[in-house]
Amino acid sequence: MAALARWCLRRRLTAVLLWLAVLVGLTAAAGVAGSAYSRHYEAPGTESGHASALLREAFPGQAGDTDTVVWHTGHGTVRDAGVRQTMTAVLDTARHLPGVASVDSPYAAEGGKQISADGRTAYAVVGFAADADAVPRSQAEALVNAATAARHGDLQVELGGQAVGSTEGTSAHLSEIVGVGVAAVVLLVAFGSFAAMLLPIATALVGCGTAYMAIVLLGHAMTVADFAPMLGMLIGLGVGIDYALFIVSRHRRGLKRGLDVAEAAQQAVATTGRAVVFAGGTVCVALLGMLVLRLSFLNGVAVAAALTVLLTVAASVTLLPALLGFIGERALSRRERRALAEHGPRPEPPAGLAARWSAFVERHPKLLGVAAAVLMAVLALPALTLHLGTSDQGNGPAGATTRQAYDLLAEGFGPGTNGPLTLVATTDGAQARIALDHLPETLRETPGVAAVTPVELSGGTGVITVTPDSAPQSGATSQLVDRLRHDVLPAAEQGSGLRVYVGGPTASYDDFADVVVGKLPLFVGSVVGLGCILLLVAFRSVGIPVKAAVMNVAAVASSFGVVTAVFQWGWGDEWLGLGRAGPIEPFLPVIMVSVLFGLSMDYQVFLVSRMYEEWRETRDNCRAVRVGLAETSRVITSAAVIMIAVFLAFVLSGDRVIAMFGIGLAAAVALDAFVLRTLLVPALMHVLGDANWWLPGWLDRRLPRISIDGPAPAPLPAPAVPQTAPVLVSQGISVGSPSTVVGQFNSSSETHSTRSRSTPETSNFL
Repeated sequence: MAALARWCLRRRLTAVLLWLAVLVGLTAAAGVAGSAYSRHYEAPGTESGHASALLREAFPGQAGDTDTVVWHTGHGTVRDAGVRQTMTAVLDTARHLPGVASVDSPYAAEGGKQISADGRTAYAVVGFAADADAVPRSQAEALVNAATAARHGDLQVELGGQAVGSTEGTSAHLSEIVGVGVAAVVLLVAFGSFAAMLLPIATALVGCGTAYMAIVLLGHAMTVADFAPMLGMLIGLGVGIDYALFIVSRHRRGLKRGLDVAEAAQQAVATTGRAVVFAGGTVCVALLGMLVLRLSFLNGVAVAAALTVLLTVAASVTLLPALLGFIGERALSRRERRALAEHGPRPEPPAGLAARWSAFVERHPKLLGVAAAVLMAVLALPALTLHLGTSDQGNGPAGATTRQAYDLLAEGFGPGTNGPLTLVATTDGAQARIALDHLPETLRETPGVAAVTPVELSGGTGVITVTPDSAPQSGATSQLVDRLRHDVLPAAEQGSGLRVYVGGPTASYDDFADVVVGKLPLFVGSVVGLGCILLLVAFRSVGIPVKAAVMNVAAVASSFGVVTAVFQWGWGDEWLGLGRAGPIEPFLPVIMVSVLFGLSMDYQVFLVSRMYEEWRETRDNCRAVRVGLAETSRVITSAAVIMIAVFLAFVLSGDRVIAMFGIGLAAAVALDAFVLRTLLVPALMHVLGDANWWLPGWLDRRLPRISIDGPAPAPLPAPAVPQTAPVLVSQGISVGSPSTVVGQFNSSSETHSTRSRSTPETSNFL
């Protein structure tokens, strides 16, 4: 790391130009290639996936995307001459639009079922030649423009469907601007230097921008979800700014110690940079843990997010030191530069709020620990009602045309119209054909079924469309799927050679959720187990990794509780512009566990490494916990505020899935930083005492030894200790008033500065 830092500092212009060249090159390549994201969540080997494959093979003409044009009139009916003439002209225009393969009009002879019973609502089915992922946005926009141009007076025209949904642009750039703006304010307050504030922002933007363009190209090589680029930006901006914050803070400490710019930057990368690589690598490993699920949909998300983290880490240890060389001593504020020139380098003992808070936790560990645990448990309670499923256009913002079309169809034709079930049957003989012919009658008598279409045949494959009497996301629709699969269809198939598969939106969503939930224990066990092994080796303690695993589970459970309350219970979702309440995406637990595991490791390593260093020197657990918390809590909270701001800003994106991640991750980081790491963890460590650091001798001899932060810098000479200063002995201390606590911490820093802890630089990020 030191050699890399020296190269970047000596050839800083080259380093900057190389990054810009890569960014420009990938941008140009992505512009030429275009995007190829996927919106399909099908899990291989499921019944709904098999039904979809049979349908594509037997009815290739139905393989394209299907969208709807819905119109409603408040007076009269849709059969009135004026309405009919207007909408017939719209549908005639739609038939001749690029990419449109078919238009089924309610005014055709066989279209009577596309007009509601009260005659005020009608819909047309528009079939594109290509799948929704392959329909260019321009073709979908042409359909939207042609249809909405007919709106006038009492005639409401709305559109629904996946291709149409792609035209409802999101304000992703606004989210990024707001998040970066808040992060800039926090950095400016923390550093007091405009130049130092710019560096983490610039580093994160270059790293994330490069990753974003790489993800565009990645979509041509593997299945990448349509929300993966924005999710990558959400994670990348958060960790990228934080990682750069750690390195710049460490660089500033070096300048205050009297090092020149090159030495301070080199030392920052050689120490804190190693910790950043370790933390970033942990996040990447956690994200790539999704590969054990063997779901192509999540594979692309995992690789895209890990690639973003990897590039932000690379920018932090290469581009950032080059930029530090450019700004020189302006990394310090004018006041700090003036104080350094007048008084020379001086140690910075922990004082102020951080020291007082650390002493307060030491005085009341049991009370504060119980309060923190109760808070986490209460927030996790909504997660007990967690319902996994996939949101649809009925969960969109109230003003979106897709949401309006969804609601009009539900009101005019019943809620099940928005998510019919598709039954695909295979026949191998006359008896099977006879059984298939009688199946629609049986289905009409099944509870929960509102309508059934006649059998449509193609060779030996038949298709029946079943409209439930409940909404696609309703538990009643899921129960209908189970009833068909386990009761109705097996009875109809018995002894006939008929085989029927249930597909459609609800069946696909339920199958995907079942696959994810079934593999979730393996995934969580792998991720948590890996984290425990890393912490066991790093801190040589059994208790530290066990507590970290429990804390990670607590953070995930509480954040799921917040997400459930907002998105599933609907607490403020419409007010926040997040649309109607609905189920939680089935892939959310997997991705959040991956991300939160990595982020929690950052804070855990940063906090406990300082405690571990003090423990090794003094063998005084109370002192180790007190000093470690006092010296790291400020940086943890500053980094958390930045990450929370970035995550919450993505609520403005207008995308329900991204907003779900934003609120979930923001809640988890807030709880992790302000409740777990600075309250529950130190309180529990005070209660457990020396047991925190217990490790069997046989295991200690067999574990490899690793250094997260590299060699420690040489300590500064200790300043003279006033004779009246209180001395903090290693055997314990009676903590008094806040002012006494500050004096005790100051004295501690003075009396121990002859060891390697004059500043907290040896075993933590800064």
